[in-house]
Amino acid sequence: MTNNIKTYYFLGIGGIGMSALARYFKQTGNNVSGYDRTPTPLTKQLEAEGIPVHYTADINLIPTNVDLVVYTPAIPSDNEEYVYILNNNIPLKKRAQVLGEISANKKCIAVAGSHGKTSTSGMIAYILSKSSIGCSAFLGGIAKNFDSNVIINPQSEYVVVEADEYDRSFHQLYPTYSVITATDADHLDIYQTHENLLEAFKQYGNQTQHGGKLFLKQNIELEIDENIATERYSIDDINSDYYAWNIRIYKGNYFFDLHTPNHVYYDMELIGAPLYNIENAVAACAVTLSCGVTEYELRHALKTFTGIKRRFDYRIKTDDFVFIDDYAHHPQEISTVINSLKALYPNKRIVGIFQPHLYSRTRDFAQEFADSLLPLDEIILLDIYPARELPIPGISSKTILHKIDKMSKYLCGKEELVDVLIALAPQVLITLGAGNIDALVPQIEEAFKETLNIQ
Repeated sequence: MTNNIKTYYFLGIGGIGMSALARYFKQTGNNVSGYDRTPTPLTKQLEAEGIPVHYTADINLIPTNVDLVVYTPAIPSDNEEYVYILNNNIPLKKRAQVLGEISANKKCIAVAGSHGKTSTSGMIAYILSKSSIGCSAFLGGIAKNFDSNVIINPQSEYVVVEADEYDRSFHQLYPTYSVITATDADHLDIYQTHENLLEAFKQYGNQTQHGGKLFLKQNIELEIDENIATERYSIDDINSDYYAWNIRIYKGNYFFDLHTPNHVYYDMELIGAPLYNIENAVAACAVTLSCGVTEYELRHALKTFTGIKRRFDYRIKTDDFVFIDDYAHHPQEISTVINSLKALYPNKRIVGIFQPHLYSRTRDFAQEFADSLLPLDEIILLDIYPARELPIPGISSKTILHKIDKMSKYLCGKEELVDVLIALAPQVLITLGAGNIDALVPQIEEAFKETLNIQ
């Protein structure tokens, strides 16, 4: 980025990636403000940090003498402010372009994948930040250890970024170290076919700099340039370069032996995590060891990493009742979360609430959503969160509901949700979705604390 850019304006500032950039520019001494459609806990936090945010599109609220407008592809093309900015030739760049320019001046560690990227990038950032190496980071979630989605460390040569496949954003990155965690079909509104998505992941992987390294999950098949050093990781496949072995649980924490090409690190500890996070930890260990993190630094960081908000996020945890909130919004993610719940609480009655995200994703994966939710004892669906989309005729949450082959299923409005949940009296409760279901979480939490007399 050039040094003379001092005033930044964000269209869609409430997005998790957009807010990270806004915080970065604010914390590095620039003037920052923005617009978003609705207030959220995150936008309110930005305001508390001194970043003005407004919620009604109004060209009169765009600052004068803006050096750069940063926007998200989720902004509608007919948004009043967006149209004004285009028509008046105000400098305008996508979030991904700006992130690419920032990371181009550093050794970039980029984590891509249709799921797992936020937890993995968060772990990498935390491990490096607890080492002598350090890092800056732009994350796709709020890391609990930092209570933020951005880390700024001008002294470190490393920057960790979440590489988003939506709208091919990750093609703006040319990482020193790349990670691909999963390539399941998603964002078919952009890619149309799974094959096109795989081609995009292939291009991202091949943008890894020579002299760097690409870390691929063991079961991913992509044609990668033979000149790019590539290593494989998995949760427990001994054919991988990095894998976990002797996985066991003790007092709610997982322990495992980390096998690498050159060494075995015995008794690594991961606190309060679901089983699938061990695989993310293996990837994070592979990257950070390659950066030069020591065994002591790795061990200490791994066992003090407290996770990402809305990623298997415990809100209430007692002997009689557990409430977990999770961002899962793809069938594979939902299956993984529910399988982890079943493993941790095999004899408990599990109730799940799911808010579908996007009409197009609901249309494309309705049967897969139904299948992934089926193992729950009781299933509650909320209306679809449309995000950037207009309704698609004939597509609603009922599309999923009718495909769920069990009686214990409900379509519920937000207004009656808490009453329905209290009546169902779950032993384990999980909220799932990437829309605005997180705004209901504090209300649900408070209701159960009051009902069950939990302090």
